[in-house]
Order: sequence, then C-alpha cells, then structure tokens
Amino acid sequence: MNIDSLEKLLIHEMKDLYSAEGQILKALPEMIEAATSPELKTAFSDHLKETHKHRERLEKAFKMTGFAPGGAHCAGCEGLLKEGADIIQSIEKGDLRDAGLITAAQRVEHYEMAGYGGIIAFARKLGKNGIAELLTETLEEEGQADRLLSRIAEKAVNFKAMAHA
Repeated sequence: MNIDSLEKLLIHEMKDLYSAEGQILKALPEMIEAATSPELKTAFSDHLKETHKHRERLEKAFKMTGFAPGGAHCAGCEGLLKEGADIIQSIEKGDLRDAGLITAAQRVEHYEMAGYGGIIAFARKLGKNGIAELLTETLEEEGQADRLLSRIAEKAVNFKAMAHA
C-alpha cells in the first residue's frame, strides 16, 4: 500500500499492531511457562486472554474501515519478543529470570501503548470516533498490564532477584 494519506497511515499502523498482537499471542504461553512467580504467571495468563480481545477489537476496527487486517509483519515487536526469548534462554529459571521477563514484557507493553496512542489520535483526527473509542479500551488495558507488572516487580520479584546481586 502506498501511504499517501492519514487514513492509509492509520490502516498501515493498525495492520502493524494486528501483527504485533498475533506475535504476542504466540510468545505469552512461553513466558507463562518460563515464569516462576505465581503472580507473574497469573498476570501473563490474564494478559493472554486480553490479547485475544485486542485482536478482536482490531478486527472490528478493520470492518469499520473496509480493509482486511492481514498483510503486515511487525518487525519492532518481533525484535522485542526475541529479547524476551533471549532472557528465557540465558537466565536460569527463578527470580532473576522473572525480573528479566517483567522488563521484557514492559518493553512490549510500551511499544503497544505508543502504537495504539498513535492510531487513536489518527482515528480521532479523521472523525473515526468508533475506532478511537474501541481501541482506547485496548490502550487502557495495555497501561493496566504495564502498571501491574511494575507492582509485581516492586513488591516481590526484584527483591528476590537481589539474591543474585
């Protein structure tokens, strides 16, 4: 697609996020398995369920535009998820790995929040308020997931990881 308008940029960015959410759906089960903290496992499991909803919302948004969701590959998310996989491979299972997984997951959350914030702004500017409202739900959930990860890290995981200092 030749991107020569704000609407085409919106579609391009939505496709990128759709790809990212698909990659996250594949990565989260591995992160759940790799985590040891029960709270972290639960947070990842809950976010896996939310991520299915995020894809569904994007599919609804695509229906509102008349464009199909596929056709893009999110290289940015791929790189961030590879960093998380590297943590799993290079750190023995335990508190230190959990601390690394939280940091890796938060990088992904921040990437998504930036992307959703951008497309929500584009949608509003284009008068596509239905899309903006729909995807604002996802943006809020991504922010909640990020804050939950911070609480898990600050409350317990990072203290336990200090044993490896």
